[in-house]
This record gives sequence, structure tokens and C-alpha cells, in this order.
Amino acid sequence: MILCNSKISVTFVRQCSTILTSPHTGIIQNRCSLTTRVPNWISSSLNCVQPTYQRTMNSPGQRESRDSTGTPSGGSSIGSSGGATPPFQHPHCDRTAMYAQPVRKLSTKGGSYDYDLIVIGGGSAGLACAKEAVLNGARVACLDYVKPTPTLGTKWGVGGTCVNVGCIPKKLMHQASLLGEAVHEAAAYGWNVNEKIKPDWNKLVQSVQNHIKSVNWVTRVDLRDKKVEYINGLGSFVDSHTLLAKLKSGERTITAQTFVIAVGGRPRYPDIPGAVEYGITSDDLFSLDREPGKTLVVGAGYIGLECAGFLKGLGYEPTVMVRSIVLRGFDQQMAELVAASMEERGIPFLRKSVPLSVQKQDDGKLLVKYKNVETDEEAEDVFDTVLWAIGRKGLVDDLNLPNAGVTVQKDKIPVDSQEATNVANIYAVGDIIYGKPELTPVAVLAGRLLARRLYGGATQRMDYNDVATTVFTPLEYACVGLSEEEAVKQYGADEIEVFHGYYKPTEFFIPQKSVRYCYLKAVAERHGDQRVYGLHYIGPVAGEVIQGFAAALKSGLTINTLINTVGIHPTTAEEFTRLAITKRSGLDPTPASCCS
Repeated sequence: MILCNSKISVTFVRQCSTILTSPHTGIIQNRCSLTTRVPNWISSSLNCVQPTYQRTMNSPGQRESRDSTGTPSGGSSIGSSGGATPPFQHPHCDRTAMYAQPVRKLSTKGGSYDYDLIVIGGGSAGLACAKEAVLNGARVACLDYVKPTPTLGTKWGVGGTCVNVGCIPKKLMHQASLLGEAVHEAAAYGWNVNEKIKPDWNKLVQSVQNHIKSVNWVTRVDLRDKKVEYINGLGSFVDSHTLLAKLKSGERTITAQTFVIAVGGRPRYPDIPGAVEYGITSDDLFSLDREPGKTLVVGAGYIGLECAGFLKGLGYEPTVMVRSIVLRGFDQQMAELVAASMEERGIPFLRKSVPLSVQKQDDGKLLVKYKNVETDEEAEDVFDTVLWAIGRKGLVDDLNLPNAGVTVQKDKIPVDSQEATNVANIYAVGDIIYGKPELTPVAVLAGRLLARRLYGGATQRMDYNDVATTVFTPLEYACVGLSEEEAVKQYGADEIEVFHGYYKPTEFFIPQKSVRYCYLKAVAERHGDQRVYGLHYIGPVAGEVIQGFAAALKSGLTINTLINTVGIHPTTAEEFTRLAITKRSGLDPTPASCCS
């Protein structure tokens, strides 16, 4: 229950539950509540709190037995007719082998160590793992420390990259830019719009930071309520069971039976003159105390393109410098369409170029010298801001991992299918692990599943295949499953069929917005059931469109099922159900009408 008063305070009522069980049913009865007063400065910006969720637990001393899918044994799943249903076997995900491997279990040695579990890192993966471990009876501490950025000294509170300098502030600024676009489109829909409307950068930054601080506060309260000890300190291993925590007040040595490393990563800086002194990264952008102005975005991964996109939408002048390809790791046809849509909006791309140096001029502007890697031709330009978006580095340097014997691979930690490192009692989850998707929902689920295996008797493991994701560029791109290139590489060009089409969003008609790059495709097997290997979509609200299809794809979606699904009209998501033209046919994928 949440009671809000913007003038006085925000009150959270955290429900503690006593669970009474009978042989046939579980009854949850509320017994008490904990009331916490929120500081006045945060009450106006705090609009939501994660809903309290209730879980049925066993009586003391019992461990819940689970099958390989994580379903409690001794009863059927909801909707099942009996027995646990084996996980769906997708053609490019060997789940049978994944579940067949033995689960490594550790028995808690009460009293031998300060904690059963120490989680190093207070981001999405670490917090999810720590809270889930406590729910399953473990004594848990969570260490978190943020080093200030080298250029501006930016730092932030608990919650990790996503909350503070990643997904959340990015999405808020993306939304701000879309609102600016919508205001100008409103005139075509009959609204009397003042043409002098423009964004206020400082006000936007303050609103974003207020929201972030509210989430930081709620996170601290949540950790306290769940009895996770939060330690604001930088941890480094002394040995495989001992950690040295550097605190503001000094140093503290703590021990644990098990460790989970969830420290994530930070943006890289290029090794060129002036990069660190004058350039910033996404760690600085969302709290920047001045307008970014004319901005050079170096890097064409999803972070670089997203930042360039919302900066353009807010009225600034971004330029994207691309060393090799756009959106490495994504379907390259879709990536080039995204880049073309941004160029159409007036965002220039410096192709095949790398920076050589950054110099600060007397007027405060930044002179950037760069060269074309193919022609070796050098050039220069002046910018107000230089934003590095050239990749991220895993934060392994401060951990003293050799002391614990943990193996490192390219500043990441390799793990097995259980997120276990090469050391028996040390695990890793989230962006720090090698070769896995660096996405918040992946980190959260992997952290929870790990805690359930360690302390809840579960066996289910994280499935890193077929993870949906979205690039929040002005015209968004979302996908799930294999890219066309990956499918061809894995199965061969003769065994792949690509269904594709352009479409026209209804809301684009009246303001006469460009539909040139509104495109989608389904990558499928050519014969048999034509199982879908990958879905790709460029257009409005891409993440909302793909999320539902992601569940269908993981459940064995086929082209026959897709095209025989009745779409919701008029929506852009229904275009997937209208796919009928293949690339192999050579027919024009441009639609003639929207309703027939």
C-alpha cells in the first residue's frame, strides 16, 4: 500500500506476512507493517514503487524441491494435466544439455563466516541476487562503490548503471525528444502550437536526476527491509573467502562462504591526447550541467546512436563517428536502415573515421582531429562536447582476483552454465561475465536464478538465447532471436527464408512523416514447419511490439502460426501477421494499402 502527499511526505507500507499452510492450500495473512518517512526533496518526484509481491515459503527447516524447469515438485503446474512439462527445445538452443548438467550446491556453514553470501556490486544483477538469497534464508551483504568519472567527477547512488547512467535516464531523455517531435506534429492534427516551444536542458536534467535519486532512496529502503546489509565500499579479495572493503571510515575485513561478483562495467576512453581531459561518456551526459551543444559522438553502437538520437530531438547538433560498422552484433540490414533514418533526420555520420586528438581552445570549444582509416586523409572540426561511446570495460582491476584464483578473459570473467567461475565458491552475474548479453533484464533474472539454486534448492539455469532487445533511436529498432547473418551462418543460405515488408504507421499519415525506413522481417527455416529463428522491427514503440513476440518465439513460433494470427488493427505490431513476401521471391515488399 502506498500513501502519497506531495506537501508532507511519501509513506511506504511494507507488508510482512505470516504464512499459514495446510496440506492443500497456502494462506497468506498480513501481520504487521513498517512505515518509513521519505525526505521532502524526494516526494515530488517519486511517482511509483515496485509492487509488493508475495511468495509462498516452506515451513522452517524445509527446502522447496524443484524440477529442472524450476517448478516446485509434488504438484502440477497451473494449466498442466500432470507432471512437469519439459522445456521447449528450440533448434538453436540446446536446453536439454543445459538442464542435464549437474547443479553445484553448497551447504551453508553457519557461524564459520561473517556471511553466507557477499555480493560485490549494487547494480541490477547484484541487487536481484542479494534480495533473492535473503528470501531463501541466507545472510547477505552487498558491497557497492562508484568511482567518480575522470573528466567531471560524476558519481551516483546505489542501483548500478541502468538506474543511474543507463537505461532509465536514456529512456527518459529519449521520451523527451519524442515529445518535442510530437508537439510539432500536433499542428497537423489541429492543435494550435506555439512555434517558439523549445526544451530547457537544465530543467530536463534536474527532473531526470530527481527521479534517479528517488529510485536510489527506494533501493536503500528495500535492502534494509529485506535485511541485506549494504556496505558502501570498494571490495578486493584477500583470498577466496575473505574480502577487504575500503570504506570512507577506513578498512574492514569480511568473510563469506560464497561470493557473487556483479561489478558490471564502465565506458572506455580512447588512448589519444585529450580524451580523458576533455571528453565525456554516458556516465556524465545525463547530469551534465550545461547544454551539450554541437556534439561529436564517437562510436556507433547502441549507446552512441541512442545518445545522438535524443540530442538531435532536443535541438542540438550531434555527429556520429563510425570506425567500422554500425550496431555491431545486430542484423546489419536493420542497422544500416537505422543509420539511414538518422541521416534523414539530419544527423551526419563520419564513416571509417577515428579520432586522433582533442584540444581545448581559448574559447572553451574542443578541436577534434581525426582521420579516415581507409584513405589516411586527416581532417578536423570544432565541437562543444565530445562523447565517447566506444564500448565498455569490465571492472575487474580493483578486485584483486588473482588473490582468489579467479580467471579473467579480456577484462571479463568466464563462467559456466551455472554462472560459476573456476573457483568453487565464487560466481559472477551481469555485465561482468564474458560472452553474454549485457542487458539489465538478463542480469536481473540470472541473479535471481543463481540465488535460488544456491539457497532455495532450485535447479533452473539462465537461458541466454533468444533475448529480446531494443535500440532507442528516434525510429526505434527491436529484435529477438537470430540475425539474418547468424541464421545463414548457422544453417546455410539455402535453408533460410526471410519474410519481409515495409509498412505505414497510421499515426504517420496526417503529419506526413517519412515511412521510408519502417520495415520488419522474420528470419525462418525454409522447409518443414518454417520455425521462426529471428524477428526484427524498425518503427514506433519497437520494444513494446517485440516483447510479446519474444515469448512466442521462445515457445516455438512458426510462420504458419504467425500469418494465421489475427492482428489488432490499426497497429504496427499487426504487420508481423501480414508478412507474405520473401526476399527469395524478388517481389516488391512495399504495401499498396493498409486495410486489404
